[in-house]
Amino acid sequence: MNVSMISRASYLSRHSLTLVTAAIITSLCAGCTLTPEYHRSAMPVATQWPVKEAHTASPVATVSWQELFADPKLRQVVQLALDNNRDLRIAVLNIQKAQAQYRIQRSELVPQVGVSGAEKAQRTPASVSYTGIGGVTRAYSLDVGISAYELDLFGRVRSLKEEARQAYLSTDWSRRATQISLIADVAGNYMSLAADQDLQRLAHETLRSRQEEYDLQKSLTIEGKSSPLPLHQAESELESARYQTLLADKQVISDRNALELLVGKPLPEDLLPSAYSLTGMTSAKPVSAGLPSDLLQQRPDIVAAEHSLLGANADIGAARAAFFPSISLTTSAGRASNALGELFDAGGRNWNFAPQINLPIFSGGRLMAQLETSNVERDIAVAKYEKTIQTAFREVADALAERSVVDRETDAQQKNVAASQAAFDFVQAQYANGATGYLNVLDAQRTLYAAQQSLIQSRLSQQHSQITLYKALGGGWTPGTLQDSN
Repeated sequence: MNVSMISRASYLSRHSLTLVTAAIITSLCAGCTLTPEYHRSAMPVATQWPVKEAHTASPVATVSWQELFADPKLRQVVQLALDNNRDLRIAVLNIQKAQAQYRIQRSELVPQVGVSGAEKAQRTPASVSYTGIGGVTRAYSLDVGISAYELDLFGRVRSLKEEARQAYLSTDWSRRATQISLIADVAGNYMSLAADQDLQRLAHETLRSRQEEYDLQKSLTIEGKSSPLPLHQAESELESARYQTLLADKQVISDRNALELLVGKPLPEDLLPSAYSLTGMTSAKPVSAGLPSDLLQQRPDIVAAEHSLLGANADIGAARAAFFPSISLTTSAGRASNALGELFDAGGRNWNFAPQINLPIFSGGRLMAQLETSNVERDIAVAKYEKTIQTAFREVADALAERSVVDRETDAQQKNVAASQAAFDFVQAQYANGATGYLNVLDAQRTLYAAQQSLIQSRLSQQHSQITLYKALGGGWTPGTLQDSN
């Protein structure tokens, strides 16, 4: 290509750039948006929690899950779940999908510039030629231009872009909600495993005790020092304890399987809960609920629902804009010649400018139905948003109510175990001295075993209540406390 051809190509590029720039400026300066102004609806809940809390607690938004969980093994298990859980992976992929869809919609705001080159060859027979001489004619062209670019005079494209943006943001916040739920579920399952392991140990200890008691009664019966009745009673208690042990073993296996499903991989043995570690799994530092209005910023599911509402609101703007004229622009500039070697010669410049306006006159009610659909979708989104707030309020209120009594319940169970142990020791001493029957010993054993089981369950409820409140309040998703979605 010679210098003259390069100069002409530069002119072609400048001329096309001028057309593109003019189109962009026209679009950016044109028109308005028909999206309704958004007003956040009043919270459909009370302004205060039903249960008052201590004012010395730390706000939940400042507490990360690493701070909440005091057990180092539990923190490692939660991190494994964040790295391997498939539901969280799907949530992250949904974000990437929504982000790509938003970029697609956003690209409609700018002209799509393309370069096209063409060669056309046509043979004309002599019988139809004006000159009576047949032959082949050729034409060459090279163009840079814009194809069917819509000037967004009434904000239709911008409304669709905003709808896609809100969908992306809603998906991102839904991922945060998924992550907080995962953290709470993993912690809850880990604590349940720890509690059931404690119950398993208690069941095995009880089985050994029942076995020793049965052996003693069997020996006394053989020696003729006791009637067969205590032996049969001891045998019944032994088999009952054996059955309870089998149930406890099965429950521990089930708990571990459920936990490994959440974690996304087999759990190493060294990360299993330590014996009797349930009490110290969460930090003793209390968590503050703040005010109900704080939930609007703290709960990711509420924020996600509001973004969905904003997206539905933007869709109304697009539906309204469909009633107004739309103008699309197709333009190009380039070179044309009958000979390829003369494509960049003087006089070969060509251009094309083809604006098109489309004014809807009759659509059989389609446009009105689309607008009505958009309005209904917005109303549905409002109802879902308000229901999400109400659900969050109830979850927090229930969690606060549980927290207000669970510590006292655990204290009562500890006193119950101590009293049951003292009663059992006293009855055993009386039985050894012949002052009471074996049936009283069995009753005291059952009472003590039930009290010990209840204490473990109460401690589990105590730990679960902390996790439940933390999850209900939205968890600590401040910067640095959640995994990066990318």
